[in-house]
Amino acid sequence: QVQLVESGGGLVQAGGSLRLSCAASGSTFSINVMAWYREAPGKQRELVASINSGGSTAYTDSVKGRFTISRDNAENTVALQMSSLKPEDTAVYYCYARRVGSGSYWGQGTQVTVSS
Repeated sequence: QVQLVESGGGLVQAGGSLRLSCAASGSTFSINVMAWYREAPGKQRELVASINSGGSTAYTDSVKGRFTISRDNAENTVALQMSSLKPEDTAVYYCYARRVGSGSYWGQGTQVTVSS
């Protein structure tokens, strides 16, 4: 099993920045993909950004140029630096990890609220 604990959410004004962090513990070997998802009220959970063990990243179009995902494989952490935040970025953000051959894991979520 893998446990994921997020931190860093909060309330920020439009145009501001926040940094989310996620620490993985437990059976962290063979985690190949870590990612951030978000779920806004009334909307489906969507992939925001992902990073694999080699450092390759991918972003949903709406956050490209504003968000940066990073990972420390030695510390089993993943971070999401969010800049130029918009009210439409308001959501609960979830950390995600996938281990090779043994399933996916989710954090408990952290609320990000961007006021206009």
